[in-house]
Amino acid sequence: MHSQSEPENTTPSPARAHPVDEVPPVPRLAILGLQHVVIMYAGAVAVPFIVGSALKLGLDTIALLVNADLLVAGIATIIQAVGVSRVLGVRLPVVAGATFTVVGPMITIAAGHGLPTVYGAMLVSGVFGLLIAKPFAKMIKFFPPLVAGTVIVIIGLSLIGPGAGMIAGHDTSADGYGKLSHIGLGLGVIALIVLFSRLLHGFLGQLAPLLALVSGALASIPLHLFDLSGVRSAGWFGIASPFHFGAPRFDAAAIASMCIVMLVTYAESTADMLAVAEMTGKELTDADIARGLATDGLSAVLGGCMNSFPDTAYAENVGLVQMTGVRSRWVVAVAGCFLLVMGLVPKVGALVAAVPEPVVGGAAVVMFAMVSAVGVQTLRKVEFNGNHNLLIVAVSLGVGLLPAVATDPHGNEVFFKNFPAWAQTVLGSPITLTAILAFTLNLLFNHLRLPAFGSSAASAASPAATGAELPVAGCSPSCARQVALSSHTYFWECPYPGVSAARGGRCGCR
Repeated sequence: MHSQSEPENTTPSPARAHPVDEVPPVPRLAILGLQHVVIMYAGAVAVPFIVGSALKLGLDTIALLVNADLLVAGIATIIQAVGVSRVLGVRLPVVAGATFTVVGPMITIAAGHGLPTVYGAMLVSGVFGLLIAKPFAKMIKFFPPLVAGTVIVIIGLSLIGPGAGMIAGHDTSADGYGKLSHIGLGLGVIALIVLFSRLLHGFLGQLAPLLALVSGALASIPLHLFDLSGVRSAGWFGIASPFHFGAPRFDAAAIASMCIVMLVTYAESTADMLAVAEMTGKELTDADIARGLATDGLSAVLGGCMNSFPDTAYAENVGLVQMTGVRSRWVVAVAGCFLLVMGLVPKVGALVAAVPEPVVGGAAVVMFAMVSAVGVQTLRKVEFNGNHNLLIVAVSLGVGLLPAVATDPHGNEVFFKNFPAWAQTVLGSPITLTAILAFTLNLLFNHLRLPAFGSSAASAASPAATGAELPVAGCSPSCARQVALSSHTYFWECPYPGVSAARGGRCGCR
């Protein structure tokens, strides 16, 4: 018999895993993973459809590209979520899918030299991506909240146009553009997401986007938009042989173009990974980013072999993570398994593809806008008084949006159409253009010391802009040099591994 004064058992309980590493029950894993797939599927299959249609490939060949695309996306998604040793995978809830940046260069190269040259260039660009992943990731210290927040905002804003195209139609000059039934479906899905998010709680609340998509699909049946004929004609198993279009050929100009695509993809993926880390509360090191970027490079190598496309982190799934609050990377790993199965079993992929585009577009618009909201949330950490940070954001967003709003009736960028092809690849991407501007302007105003003209210029400079060393709690003088930037974000240069950019005045040394 124990006395009242006897102390209780104080054996420490096991430390709780970070929400990113938690494994939900299997039924939840399956349903939440399927929700990720449904959200990103339309964007994933759009790339092979656009490329195949532009090159006048047969329907059977386009179907082959779709299956290969889903197969590689599934492999890349699983690697991103689970990781492979210290080499691959960011180990965050990041869904990989074919990048739209590759569409223009692929069509141009294939039209002039054929698809074997496209896939030869893709192979080389993938190897190039693997080699530069770590050096590129080192640039993370130049992505403070001022730069990262601006780029995250543009990711969402630049995709609103394609989201509108999914709802109303992709050709604004077509007679059927903007049908009331299509717009009604899209807006109805948006309304249902809001309604379900407000009324449902717990697990059901996390499924609000999927429930809205299912409701929209059911509502489309009387409108004869839910066509299952493709499911009946699709096969149960199918995978293209490697190098289906012939042995790869290598052309210097094509390789250069695809390497530029890889750099653009890296800029986009870096911003998406920063956004996911921000919303999940997971510390992100340059080693983490390097593994995530290396996975994108591997996807290009696989794409070159398997007749597919380079992958990037999908913004709509980033928005889904923010909206549902489901931060487990294992949910995304299950989504990757679904994509893998869909790539091997065309009938399963055809079933998901049967969901009408206006229905998926309604959900996609919400997810895209959610990404921009995360960017705004990130920008809240930036000091805008007594500096030029507001100008940096304004110029970066204003100029970055130009290629997104200046489009032809089919949604293609035309603002830079008279520039050289390589320049169109870089400048035609709102995300890349904004990243370049925000990065450069931040260096110009907050890092470079330029002569000041006028008596008020020197007095207006903030103490942070002088590069003075400031004390920060928890960081000893021997472990780090503390340098303050005018964006009020601090970075440390530590003499040993495990260093990351510290945010909000926290020491980045582990």
